[in-house]
Amino acid sequence: MSSVKNKNVKNATVKIVEKYYSRLDDDFYFNKLFIKDVTQIHSKRLRNQVAGYVTRLYKRVKKGTVKSIYIKKHEEERIKRENLVPTKSIMDVDKVEVDPVTMQMIKEYCYMGNYVLK
Repeated sequence: MSSVKNKNVKNATVKIVEKYYSRLDDDFYFNKLFIKDVTQIHSKRLRNQVAGYVTRLYKRVKKGTVKSIYIKKHEEERIKRENLVPTKSIMDVDKVEVDPVTMQMIKEYCYMGNYVLK
């Protein structure tokens, strides 16, 4: 296996993965047939390079190590996680437990609140 150096292959692969992510697989031969149906690449060598890079990129996206590819499904999941509101807030505690050093600092700066030593 060699690394892909051609920018055309990389750009085409990124567009294919972004557009058809849900229909791809981590199997090279499946992706090769899929790319043959979806694209108009006539050269066998170029089609194999694109299929190989699609497979490689698909596996990396699945692991979560690719930052530059926009996949709508992943973006929706990320937004859903960010908008999650916890049921119990950390600040809703009646008394905050602090260590002796922190308690001394609180007294020096004259902060008011419900602080208790651990």
